[in-house]
Amino acid sequence: MRQKWLKWNNASRKWLWIVVIIGLIATIPVISDRVQTENSADKVELVFNYRGLLDISTYQAHPQDFLKEQLPRLKEAGITTMAVFESSLDELRKSRKLMVYNGADIATANKEVVSSNDNYTYVVFTSEENAQTYAPIIEQTFTDREIPVVPWQYEGRSGLILQTPPENANMQPLMPDPGAIEMLRGYGFHILPRISDSVPYNQESMERLLTYFEENGVTRILFDGDAVKGYNDNAETKSLDQFAQLLNEHHIGLAAIENLKKPQSGFATLAYKTDYNVTRLYSLSDADANLDVNVIADRFVLATKDRNIRMLYMNAAPSRNTAKAMITDPIDNLINSLGEPGHAVERMAKHGFELGQAEAFTVKESSIQRPAKLVALIGALAMISLMVSYFVPMITLLVFALGLVGSAGLFLLKPTLLEQGVALLVAISAPTIAVILAVRSVNEQQRRNPDAPAGRRLKQSLILYVRTSILSLLAVPFMIALLNNITYSLVINQFRGVSLLHFAPMGLVAIYILFYRGKGTISVQQIRGLLLTRINILMVVLAVIAAGAGYYYLTRTGNAGSVTPFEMFLRTALEDTFGVRPRFKEFVLGHPLFIVGVFAALKYRNVVFVLFIAAIGQLSMVDTFAHIHTPAVLSLIRGVMGLGIGLIFGLIAIGVWQVAEGCWKKWSPLLKS
Repeated sequence: MRQKWLKWNNASRKWLWIVVIIGLIATIPVISDRVQTENSADKVELVFNYRGLLDISTYQAHPQDFLKEQLPRLKEAGITTMAVFESSLDELRKSRKLMVYNGADIATANKEVVSSNDNYTYVVFTSEENAQTYAPIIEQTFTDREIPVVPWQYEGRSGLILQTPPENANMQPLMPDPGAIEMLRGYGFHILPRISDSVPYNQESMERLLTYFEENGVTRILFDGDAVKGYNDNAETKSLDQFAQLLNEHHIGLAAIENLKKPQSGFATLAYKTDYNVTRLYSLSDADANLDVNVIADRFVLATKDRNIRMLYMNAAPSRNTAKAMITDPIDNLINSLGEPGHAVERMAKHGFELGQAEAFTVKESSIQRPAKLVALIGALAMISLMVSYFVPMITLLVFALGLVGSAGLFLLKPTLLEQGVALLVAISAPTIAVILAVRSVNEQQRRNPDAPAGRRLKQSLILYVRTSILSLLAVPFMIALLNNITYSLVINQFRGVSLLHFAPMGLVAIYILFYRGKGTISVQQIRGLLLTRINILMVVLAVIAAGAGYYYLTRTGNAGSVTPFEMFLRTALEDTFGVRPRFKEFVLGHPLFIVGVFAALKYRNVVFVLFIAAIGQLSMVDTFAHIHTPAVLSLIRGVMGLGIGLIFGLIAIGVWQVAEGCWKKWSPLLKS
């Protein structure tokens, strides 16, 4: 019975491959939908932080003249939008709209003794026009927060007494400065408001604010702080529902800041309730605004082209330059990065982007997508079962059946966990199967013809290189189909298990080569022998070296991976030459090592062990597509280019191997004598 069951499981491989092929066909409409979605928004919005510009102006001899000089320059450079924060008494003071005093200031000015019991804030407007504009805003804001406001006159100028200490008064957020918004719109800028959740949510005040925004052409909001508006009151008042309703009524979307250490609380909920009317935003920090213009330009181009980002946000701040003995700013640097010599705007245009107000992606979802994703899921489970069959063939059918049942349960309970889990497992399975089949093919060909000439071995190596790469890439359509959701493109959801993906195929291939090569199964005696192996100093040293190499390899993975200066130079050169840079560990390490490893293993049997390291190239190709915020077409180009350049490096490596082998044959007898 056991033999019969094993026979059924071995025979099931053929049928599982058929299921895999059917699943791959089913992914085609889903892939088409994703590509159409990614091509649906091509406008890039260049945003400048107006508060930073205002701070810089306060260090100028003539602040208003400075603003009038710089705003046209920024507009001409390509800046389309100004980010305007919620205002404050301090910001209005910096812009010379009003003056703020405490009780001691007023007592000194009036030559009086300061009150021992009143600690109020005294506001004086610099003109009657400013009083008419800002007095109602201040009164409304402080009254809403139950802070008494009393009209006041000082030396013939209108003012207000705010019955709260100046420290508290300066912390109260006001609506964005309407005077600044009117002035900026006069220069032709769009407005990107930044609002916080620092005060209790009030539906009436938010209705007034969003109505004002809509009247001034606002189409998107960027949140300031670690939470979206309404998050802190949501548990009690369902304020996120109320705020989302207002956003939808006023046709205002959201901007999501890239690479925050922690996502803004409530953002995912608000994005869902606004039907994902969201655009991703890259923020250039105050410090980075002083980088070399070409570095800044590269960042902007890569953000739009490689990461589906459609808003580029520039911060700027004044700084003390002791070498020049003056206060400097990065405005010229930013302008030069957009124009000459950085040419960021021109380079983005070459990639099909135009300047304008950023738009959310139009999600394409054809009617066939849902059933197609179901068939793709079954195909992915078949691929996972095939991987298991090369290690424990007895449970191949059982794994497939359990996968179907478990998927049905997870679909009802946690569909996100299902799609991410299966996507991770199929991403591990395909390159593992591909390299295992390469190992088996090398063993078979080496057994049949151990003395094959170099030309034949080269041909076999190249054929195996192409076949293995195609098999590894079979995981990609399944990953795209399973994770085809706008939440992944917007990085609201993320693919999990990248570190596991970078190690599991290598580990599984190493286990296969060590225990299964030439046998097909592992025996109890082998496991027992391994466990009883005596450990010596050499083993410990090798283990430490392997651990160090593994740690270094892990630091190179993910968005935060470190790179060497040489690699940065090579990346830039490839980007400038081809417009897309392949992954370093593919074309320099994984692919060339695979080609030369197969070439050598066809003659020297034990060289096949290097293929578990060469699996880096195969798994890295698959991992490229796990970065779902990167356009699928660009990921494909990157992978194919890596294969092409890796082939060139591989052929060079074979040439070096042949020379080294010839030198060894010639000189080794002399060394022995």
